[in-house]
Amino acid sequence: MAVAGIIAQGAVYTWSQYHLNFEVPDGGFVTYNSNTRFEIQWDEMVMTVQLYNKQESSDKLIRENLQRKALGYSMYDLKQGKIKVKGFKGLTIDGTMPDGSRAIIADLISNKQDLIVEVTVNYLYGNREMVDDMIKSFAENSKNKPNREKHKQKVQSREKAKLEEQKRKQEQQRRQQQEQEQQRRRNEKIYDA
Repeated sequence: MAVAGIIAQGAVYTWSQYHLNFEVPDGGFVTYNSNTRFEIQWDEMVMTVQLYNKQESSDKLIRENLQRKALGYSMYDLKQGKIKVKGFKGLTIDGTMPDGSRAIIADLISNKQDLIVEVTVNYLYGNREMVDDMIKSFAENSKNKPNREKHKQKVQSREKAKLEEQKRKQEQQRRQQQEQEQQRRRNEKIYDA
């Protein structure tokens, strides 16, 4: 059973039996909750989480199942891909539903357990970043804490900094030359015959 705990950024749900945690935005209404299935919906989005045994599933078989499920929903403009989720191997398929809304089906294959977490989200266009954050929040740990994206600060090398400075100076010189040319044209007198 998924149990909710509210935090500042959203609601955290936990399946203690599997040490599985994930985070969703506040304001969702849970429509179904069992040992292997969980559904929640908002005004602009519906999320379903289904748990399966991994058994001897291969990437090829999982991709075929994703394709079958997408076609079962009558999705079109399908695109298969991958999603990075810490502790899981993530395979996805996304597309457009018959009503024009968007959908993504992600199979998160656990590195620790014999478990596949299938996340299906039907959402309105413009909510994709939030959907990706929800999927990436899935985590397997006993601390009941979901994954949160940690932004890494990029360190620029000296060589790259010098190249960018040179490009900036060249661009500045080019603009000055254009401005001088425009000023020269304005200063020329044009006589009508």
